[in-house]
Amino acid sequence: MELSRATDMDDTAVTREGFPLTASQRDIWLDQMSRGDSPLYNIGGYVELNGTIVPQLVQRAVECLVAKHDALRTVLRAGADGLPVQSFAPTLAVSVPLYSVATQADPLAAARRLMQQQIQQPYELEGGPLFRFFLVRLDDTHNLLGTQAHHLILDGWGFGQMLASLGGIYSALARGEEPDLVAPSYIDFIADDQQYRDSSRYTRDRDYWLAKYRTVPDPMLLPRYRGRWASDSVVQAFPTSLHERMKALASTCQASAFHVLLAAVHLCFAGTSQRNDWVLGVPILNRGNARFKSTLGLFTQVSALRFDFADGLSFGELVCGVRDVLRQDLRHQRYPLSEMNRALGLLREDRNQLFEISVSYEQDDHDYRYGEAQAHTVKVSNRHESTPLTLHLRSNRYNDKAWIHLVYNEAYFEPAEVQALAERLTFVLEQGLENTGLALREFVLVTPAETERLAAWNATEAAYDLEQTIQQVFEAQVRRTPEAVAVVAGERSLTYRQLNEQANQLAHCLREQGVQPDARVAICVERGLELVIGLWAIVKAGGAYVPLDPGYPPERLEHMLRDSSSVLLLVHAATRHLPGAVTIPVLDFDHDTWHDQPVSEVQVPGLTASNLAYVIYTSGSTGTPKGVALEHRGLCNLVHWSSKLFTGDRSGALLQKSPFSFDGSVWEFFWPLTVGMRLVLARPDGQWESAYLAQTVREQQVTVIKFVPAMLQQFLELEEVSQCTSLTDVFCGGGELTAALAHRVRERLPGVRLHNVYGPTEATVDSTVWTLEPGAAIPDIQLPIGRPICNTRLYVLDAQDRPVPIGFSGQLHIGGVGVARGYLGLPQLVAERFIDSPFVAGDRLYRTGDLVRYRADGNLEFLGRDDFQVKLRGFRLELGEIEARLSAHDRVREAVVLMRDERLVAYFTPRDPAQVPAIEALRNHLSTLLPDYMVPSAYVRLDAWPLTPNGKLDRQALPAPGIEAVISRRYEAPQGAVEIALAQIWAEVLKLERVGRNDHFFELGGHSLLAMKLVARMRDAGLEADASAIFSEPRLAALATRTVGRVQALEIPATTIPTLNRRRRL
Repeated sequence: MELSRATDMDDTAVTREGFPLTASQRDIWLDQMSRGDSPLYNIGGYVELNGTIVPQLVQRAVECLVAKHDALRTVLRAGADGLPVQSFAPTLAVSVPLYSVATQADPLAAARRLMQQQIQQPYELEGGPLFRFFLVRLDDTHNLLGTQAHHLILDGWGFGQMLASLGGIYSALARGEEPDLVAPSYIDFIADDQQYRDSSRYTRDRDYWLAKYRTVPDPMLLPRYRGRWASDSVVQAFPTSLHERMKALASTCQASAFHVLLAAVHLCFAGTSQRNDWVLGVPILNRGNARFKSTLGLFTQVSALRFDFADGLSFGELVCGVRDVLRQDLRHQRYPLSEMNRALGLLREDRNQLFEISVSYEQDDHDYRYGEAQAHTVKVSNRHESTPLTLHLRSNRYNDKAWIHLVYNEAYFEPAEVQALAERLTFVLEQGLENTGLALREFVLVTPAETERLAAWNATEAAYDLEQTIQQVFEAQVRRTPEAVAVVAGERSLTYRQLNEQANQLAHCLREQGVQPDARVAICVERGLELVIGLWAIVKAGGAYVPLDPGYPPERLEHMLRDSSSVLLLVHAATRHLPGAVTIPVLDFDHDTWHDQPVSEVQVPGLTASNLAYVIYTSGSTGTPKGVALEHRGLCNLVHWSSKLFTGDRSGALLQKSPFSFDGSVWEFFWPLTVGMRLVLARPDGQWESAYLAQTVREQQVTVIKFVPAMLQQFLELEEVSQCTSLTDVFCGGGELTAALAHRVRERLPGVRLHNVYGPTEATVDSTVWTLEPGAAIPDIQLPIGRPICNTRLYVLDAQDRPVPIGFSGQLHIGGVGVARGYLGLPQLVAERFIDSPFVAGDRLYRTGDLVRYRADGNLEFLGRDDFQVKLRGFRLELGEIEARLSAHDRVREAVVLMRDERLVAYFTPRDPAQVPAIEALRNHLSTLLPDYMVPSAYVRLDAWPLTPNGKLDRQALPAPGIEAVISRRYEAPQGAVEIALAQIWAEVLKLERVGRNDHFFELGGHSLLAMKLVARMRDAGLEADASAIFSEPRLAALATRTVGRVQALEIPATTIPTLNRRRRL
């Protein structure tokens, strides 16, 4: 214990003030300085003592302990280079306070609370002692000895050594003997650490690790609850028999029980994450010298193990593989992890180390006794662990018990998920130890308890009559309320009886034209009474309607007509010219004699709930849209579920505003007319104008409305929304409903029920729902998409179509009556996307391509896509379709499309660098082939693609678009007060420095939602125009001629029009 040992060190390592920090100490000190008084590095717990304890002897024993081990007498003082130096005080006053909780109602709980409070108390790093001991008395024979320290002076192994040493000292004192106070000095390790850093071994170790991590695997875990960063723990008894079997297997593999534990951990996380290549941390003793094993101080480091095992290996082979990885890595274990993180560029805000999971195994060989008192140690979490998950398996060979202790960061896990993880680990070990030849891919990762819960969540059967067709449900409502108003379009309206009779007349006409069950009938009609009559007439005639949006390009409409094999086309005066030349019969609402047909109900022999009700076309990855065929049974289930969900007044009204080519419109058109509500139709293109929608809600006393999130946000920004007091239910779907948006709904419409719905077209509109009731607390985390609707089953599966455990990501598969029949004319794609259910006989599952996870409460959380499909303003897009169309341009070699900041950006490489296509030419090319919402706003030319180290396209490295990515017309200054005012507003809305009178709103990156914002901003400035004017006159000068009103002084915040090298930018 003599300080003269320091003279053995290199002269440069020792200053007059003391000794340098070791590499591990330096990293901890720097991190502690950045975190202030955080207890992140406070470690320890308590010794539970059962038997008689003498407090005065405890005080003396601690004094002797501090005298014996110099690391406990560490004193830090400021050094010359900004880092502290350490010295070891010859003596240090020690106090062991005594607390009594004997009079508390629950003494043990009170004592544990005190332990938790104490471990969160900060230490004075400079000058003060870096440990604390205290005794808590529960009764005469039950005491807890608090033993805590800062990690700078002690590690986990050292804690065990310290408590064993303290027990020996106490026992010696209790016997009246002098304790042995000789112990190795930590100073020796300081010298050893300095010598290692100056050696060739340090260089070899560094080269080994940097070569191993030439490429760095993605993180295994990501924070999901960013508002929460505290930590907590779960402790669970570990079966003794399982532990013994682990040691037996280890013996046959010439391995250790720790290797078996790591193999099970790999199985749990590689299996649930569906990836083999990942990194986990393993604490290592770093006590290569034998005398260091009994030296107190900070020695341990963490080794970053990289596992990459094929799932065809057996469990026994996996254990051997883990053994070999550890043996190889441990030869280089001394290289500091912090320096590796620094060399790999990981010391940044989003990721500060190689791993998110740490695993340790401790077999405590100490028989803790304090005199006659039997003792066992309990570790206490400081509640500030930065590692997302730390798993400890601890055992004691004297009491033959083992515990699994999981410390987790609450930003990553819920408590129930960690409890399930502990159960899963033992479940996996049971399987592997029962059959060591079991291949990794054959392990079951979902525990029996989870299987029961998943089955319960899918018990959604409801006793609806699903053998009806949708018109039968409607006709029953007609009989109940024949004279009630059914549908309203501006000044026109129809009662239920009138709507039914006119739909019957048109249906008779369709039957005469040859419409039969499953026959497709295309309809290209603007929103109005005729559209509603036409939809009901088609299904009444036994046909399936195919919506042709009047805003689509002619080529797309022609494709949909051909691909659907439609037998008839319904048009009216405003749309009869749109589809171009057609070869099938055309029925014109305005000129045909269908009104002469009878009003009686149409009888269609052979029509059942299994026949098609409609075909919706969605974006296709091959470059052409695909038709999704859906049956009456699923549509009837949708309306029945909606009726069960909706508890409001059935005499209310729903505002129909979605384009009828969008599957969300199916619910809007059909559900209200099956329950006696009024269907209020927005005017054509009225869906883009929030002020008009709010006015319609007020005038028509609308009670139910549905939005995509972006449009809901726009709607809520209106001042007059607070006057929409008739609203009782707001549905949100087609994108992420954020907690911020939910709070905004609560502020502006405090009395509404907010329903977050999710569902693909292939599963009849909506498959899940989560409802926020008025007054209910809004979660502070990502809002879920909810639970399955009636008669719907949801499965979260891995790449092998096996269920993944609760809390882990997988692809959502949907089963039940709402699953579509398939895609028209695409049998191979149908076979890929629609599979026979392995869970319910006779059921079919639709592979959504959406990544989700089940939360512990049974709600689903949406995580993203596993392909390149996106949702933009409620429309589901296959980016591959846009890429295919753009690549078809004769001057484009390759194309990639991304969604950035709620707009589409196209990247392309030219076939000939000398003949680069103009952006306007590319936009015009796509505009003739795709709907407006699928045409990118910006186009970025690249000579070559950025690639990952594996040679794949690095999408994250694609540059953000600059001003050159949008169509730039020759600048001509605005003229007159209206043009100048418009130019200022455009610049604000589009975030540009300046806008000229020849500029085109959509070429500058505008889209429908920005058009709504533009109209609102114009009205604020006293300029009157509706959204349709922007679509028909998108150039500034032309729009100015359509704009009337008084120009008010505009106040444009300077920060909204950024200047960048005096150029406009997105």
